Amino acid sequence: MPSISAKVLIVDDLEEARWVLSNLIRQAGFVPVMAASGEEALACIRQEAPDLVLLDVGLPDMDGFEVLARVKANDKTVPVIMVTANGKAHDAARAVRAGAWDYVVKPFKNEDVVLTMRSALEGNLLKRQVRQILKPLRQADSLLNTMGNSAAIQRIQSEVERVAMTNFSVLVTGESGTGKELVSQAIHVRSQRAAKPFVAVDCGAIAESLIESELFGHEKGSFTGAHQAKVGAFELADGGTIFLDEIGNLPLAMQGKLLRVLETRRIHRIGSTNERDVNFRVVAATNADLLVMVDQQTFRADLYHRLAEYTICLPSLRERKEDLLFLVDRFLTQTNKELGKQVQGLSASAWGLIQRYNWPGNARELRNQLRRAVLLCDDPGEMIAPKNLGALDARRSPSEYLGPDQAEPPCPLDGGLRACPLCAPAALLASGSSLPLKELVGRVAVQVERALLLQALELTQGNKAHAARLLHIDYKTIHSKLKAYEISSTPFMRDSYKTAER
Repeated sequence: MPSISAKVLIVDDLEEARWVLSNLIRQAGFVPVMAASGEEALACIRQEAPDLVLLDVGLPDMDGFEVLARVKANDKTVPVIMVTANGKAHDAARAVRAGAWDYVVKPFKNEDVVLTMRSALEGNLLKRQVRQILKPLRQADSLLNTMGNSAAIQRIQSEVERVAMTNFSVLVTGESGTGKELVSQAIHVRSQRAAKPFVAVDCGAIAESLIESELFGHEKGSFTGAHQAKVGAFELADGGTIFLDEIGNLPLAMQGKLLRVLETRRIHRIGSTNERDVNFRVVAATNADLLVMVDQQTFRADLYHRLAEYTICLPSLRERKEDLLFLVDRFLTQTNKELGKQVQGLSASAWGLIQRYNWPGNARELRNQLRRAVLLCDDPGEMIAPKNLGALDARRSPSEYLGPDQAEPPCPLDGGLRACPLCAPAALLASGSSLPLKELVGRVAVQVERALLLQALELTQGNKAHAARLLHIDYKTIHSKLKAYEISSTPFMRDSYKTAER
């Protein structure tokens, strides 16, 4: 229940109306405060800090909607109930769209006004309680606690805090493994939708024939295999945030349907004749250059502009190596807890290896390598040594294999030594001298497969669907392999775009 001392500001230019409402508010157990104009109301809000505002639409000095806008600009948390004239339904609808809690229509019933005021005060009290509960969660979930404390992460944290409380659609871009979902979750946690669901959809991992059902749902019997009705991701995210990962992989036909949902805020289940209203905030992520895809006509320009109302670009790990120490410590602590071990850290040579490596798979690759290294440590209190980072050591930069004056030898796969270890058998044997032939062959096979994937992306200018056809595999297979090898198609798209521009 709202406090008995709750202040209610009455804003009405008619003295009789103010008198009637003030008596009603006292009888309800609240404290009335009165203003006869818009300017007087704004001054009163600054001085008295009311818990609720009853605001008449027709004021002598300014429109009631202008007062509402200025109140909300100053403090979004103050509930405002608009008082409109009889028969002006469009004023009521406009009030709610502008941020009013509710509206009452003149002439009103006293009990209706009291009920509306109590509802607004109780609802606002509940919102404050939720914000208090979420406040420590938001602080604990700061990106500075999960991604690092570099200037780049501080910038991203500031961008998240700037956009989170708005209803802007946000596009998060960056290479694979840079933390796009972490940033998207941080936006949700700091938003007014934090108490509602966060629903993630990987657009690249769902078969094209199923994506519409996954997003919008379907009715029972709407297609073969639809044995029961299914609620789609947009309905599941009602009131909260839907996260569309790998949005660049969405088929063109689905892009048009998604655009319509974003514009109308209504979804249509497959097999249904009814549309359903949905209230959501969309955050999308991609490791592709969507503007290049727009130029290539593989991504709709209108959908891009609808998604990219605000864009956050994440740097690669090689661009923020000052975060390496933080991330290594965090991942080691997590893995020790997971595996019940007490690995103390890294030897100087292992730390040097980690610092020199370029991390094409970014923080995800670093985490995977450290988890594997901790698993390979057998003794309590052991330090991670280069031998525990063998998989990483085998994928070092070509410059580490060569002398200062040696040029990199040509590779039949046009990928250099890193792409094709067959060109550096001595280095390969040196990095895995304790391994049996079968494992060495397996390592070569893995790297040749990776090199072929890179070459296919280069030949198709980063078009994953074309690359899949070139390699005679399906789209889902190439998507999973690129993800496993932590390969991004973005650099290939950018190169082709720059060439086209020249």
